[in-house]
Amino acid sequence: MTQEDDWDRDLLLDPAWEKQQRKTFTAWCNSHLRKAGTQIENIEEDFRNGLKLMLLLEVISGERLPKPDKGKMRFHKIANVNKALDFICSKGVKLVSIGAEEIVDGNGKMTLGMIWTIILRFAIQDISVEETSAKEGLLLWCQRKTAPYRNVNVQNFHISWKDGLALCALIHRHRPDLIDYSKLRKDDPIGNLNTAFEVAEKFLDIPKMLDAEDIVNTPKPDEKAIMTYVSCFYHAFAGAEQAETAANRICKVLAVNQENEKLMEEYEKLASELLEWIRRTIPWLENRVAEQTMRSMQQKLEDFRDYRRIHKPPRVQEKCQLEINFNTLQTKLRLSNRPAFMPSEGKMVSDIANAWKGLEQVEKGYEEWLLTEIRRLERLDHLAEKFKQKCSMHESWTGGKEDLLSQKDYESASLMEIRALMRKHEAFESDLAAHQDRVEQIAAIAQELNELDYHDAATVNARCQGICDQWDNLGTLTQKRRDSLERVEKLWETIDQLYLEFAKRAAPFNNWMDGAMEDLQDMFIVHSIEEIQSLITAHDQFKATLPEADKERMATMGIHNEILKIAQTYGIKLSGINPYTNLSPQDISNKWDAVKHLVPLRDQMLQEEVARQQANERLRRQFAAQANIIGPWIQTKMEEISHVSVDIAGSLEEQMNSLKQYEQNIINYKSNIDKLEGDHQLSQESLIFDNKHTNYTMEHVRVGWEQLLTTIARTINEVENQILTRDAKGISQEQLNEFRASFNHFDRKRNGMMDPDDFRACLISMGYDLVSGEVEFARIMTLVDPNNTGVVTFQAFIDFMTRETAETDTAEQVMASFKILASDKVSRQIQHPGAATRAGRVLHQPHDQVHWNRLPHRRSGLHLLLQRPLRRERLINQSDLNPFHCPSIFFVLIILFQILTFFPFSPPPLPLLKTLPREGESRRLCSNLRCSDWSACPSCLSECL
Repeated sequence: MTQEDDWDRDLLLDPAWEKQQRKTFTAWCNSHLRKAGTQIENIEEDFRNGLKLMLLLEVISGERLPKPDKGKMRFHKIANVNKALDFICSKGVKLVSIGAEEIVDGNGKMTLGMIWTIILRFAIQDISVEETSAKEGLLLWCQRKTAPYRNVNVQNFHISWKDGLALCALIHRHRPDLIDYSKLRKDDPIGNLNTAFEVAEKFLDIPKMLDAEDIVNTPKPDEKAIMTYVSCFYHAFAGAEQAETAANRICKVLAVNQENEKLMEEYEKLASELLEWIRRTIPWLENRVAEQTMRSMQQKLEDFRDYRRIHKPPRVQEKCQLEINFNTLQTKLRLSNRPAFMPSEGKMVSDIANAWKGLEQVEKGYEEWLLTEIRRLERLDHLAEKFKQKCSMHESWTGGKEDLLSQKDYESASLMEIRALMRKHEAFESDLAAHQDRVEQIAAIAQELNELDYHDAATVNARCQGICDQWDNLGTLTQKRRDSLERVEKLWETIDQLYLEFAKRAAPFNNWMDGAMEDLQDMFIVHSIEEIQSLITAHDQFKATLPEADKERMATMGIHNEILKIAQTYGIKLSGINPYTNLSPQDISNKWDAVKHLVPLRDQMLQEEVARQQANERLRRQFAAQANIIGPWIQTKMEEISHVSVDIAGSLEEQMNSLKQYEQNIINYKSNIDKLEGDHQLSQESLIFDNKHTNYTMEHVRVGWEQLLTTIARTINEVENQILTRDAKGISQEQLNEFRASFNHFDRKRNGMMDPDDFRACLISMGYDLVSGEVEFARIMTLVDPNNTGVVTFQAFIDFMTRETAETDTAEQVMASFKILASDKVSRQIQHPGAATRAGRVLHQPHDQVHWNRLPHRRSGLHLLLQRPLRRERLINQSDLNPFHCPSIFFVLIILFQILTFFPFSPPPLPLLKTLPREGESRRLCSNLRCSDWSACPSCLSECL
């Protein structure tokens, strides 16, 4: 135990705690110093010379300390205090920062720390409760003692003791006569504490070490002071508990001795009774006189069972209880340090065990004897009955068997009948062998009955001898009949074997001839020289096997001749039918002749087919020679046209001339296609459907030719459209080359079309912000792919890029164009003064602005002039278009109306002027409010003009 663990120096800085500790420690020291006839008044001053400190240690330890120095000098005092401190250290207490000089100088805090260390070592450390010691042991002791009391919950050595109930509970637990705990109140802590202090001091010789007011008025009483005071209660009550424990121990010893005496008497009585019962039972079990009848023996067995069920179990329990009592008695005596119990002579546990063992041995022998005798009698009755039963069954089976074996029915039988008789005789022999076991069992039963001294053994022996004699006779007759059947059967077996051999050889040979006839007459369809050559090779191989087949036919016919020879030699009458096959020698001869007749016919058919396939092969080679030229030519032209369409070198007119020349060359090549068609027609008429000499079929050539014509026409049309677009939109050749280069770069599949992803990448590369503009990209896709084909063609790409990059016209350029077109129609403006008035009325709206939209396409010069789009809308001041401020504009508008009047076709919607909203209002240039979209209405347009 270290001083750092048990003494918190910081807590001593609290004046209230220091006061409580000083008073408590002083009272504790005086409670021990009074035993030596002295005491202290001031704990700091009285321990300075070390004399009373050494005296205190001698009193509480019971040991002598070294002789103190008697001098009054400082070094004498330090020496005495050091002796006291050395003694404390010798008890295993480690003092940290406590020196003799501080004690001699009267350092209060150091002195209190030293006294607390002494209290811990000599008053608290030795406390042990349920394997806990020191502070925890003391706390556990308080909790155990105060657990039954209400309003008491000891959890520590400060707050739990403020109300005084815990101290009163400790006193009441050990001396209930000193305090009436039921009258105590939790709300009177001072009264409770004073009651406990007074009672402890008056009746328990525990001095008053604390003040009730200090404990109650302190938020957290000093733990060390409380522990010191409570430890006095532990030591005061420990002696009383020891006395009570001693009294209980004496009572327990007396009770154990009385119980032991009772167990000894019970053992002697039970042992005597059990030994007497064993002595009476053994002679009854040793009686082994056998009875003559099964009933008598069964009665003996029933008596023995009653003994086992009724008489013995209580004795078994007595024996077990006797052993339990003896063992319990010996254990109690051993635990009480008493000598072991010695029963009377002959009544030891070993004596009883030996007597019981002898009883069980006799009992086991008696039971085995009973069972053996009963089994013997049962065996005799069973064997006698079994002998009679088996003899009756055997005699019933042998009846008539001797007459049956003496018959000679095989002498006039045929081969099949002889075989049937042989099988029947074999079945009888098997049955006879099976009954051999029964005869042996009968003999064995008779022998066992004789060995067991059966009373009617003579009758058994006579009957057994008659059965054995009859069995020997049956065996002799059986062997004689078998020899006769085998001798007659042997002759027929040779003929039957020849029949079987003929059937085995005739059947496969007949099947081979059937297959050969089928193959020789089989119709064949071939499509090449190789196939007919394989048929000829197979036919030659077949003809090579004919000599071997003829040998097989001769061998088969030789077997039939052997059968005829045997039948003639031994005078056997044959039925003429082979039992193993329906084929006759005549059938074999007829089919062989048919095969030899079909072979030359097959030769002729194969040679004719060879000639036909050679003609077909010539047609194939003729077609393949032309197709292998035309096919690559078409493919090459397709590639050249595709290169021309994507080539950015040269102008569009040069590309057009080149494509026209390609088109003329293709048209001139048509004669080769027609010639190939003629060769293909001949192949079809000859039923030629494949050609290994070329990968090109006529269908491939036709499709390629049609694609070539379509491609050249489409390419020429695309170039024409590009020329029109270039001229109409004012796009330069360099811009078109730029568009073509971009398209070719993003046309990853090189098929003249871009996927939507490639088109998006192309637009992004050209500066379009489409990273997050899905709506804008969808709008563009509707322009370039209106049919939702999933691809963007080059023409659609050119149209889109033309619209996007076309040159922007200014308002002055548009007006100049109107003036040029209207130079010869000035006089017509007078015929429409109302229109001019209406136009002036509509356009005269100050402070408003308008913008021009692109005009729709027309198939005229005006259309070519006006179709150039204004992609970036320009805001034009309304005043610039006011006819009163600008008469030329008014004049141009009148001319425009005249031009529109002279064109009879129905133009598409013509959006003209629109106003921009000003100050949140939606204004319209047209004053006709009858239609919702004046820009698409000709009547509105006319009214405006």
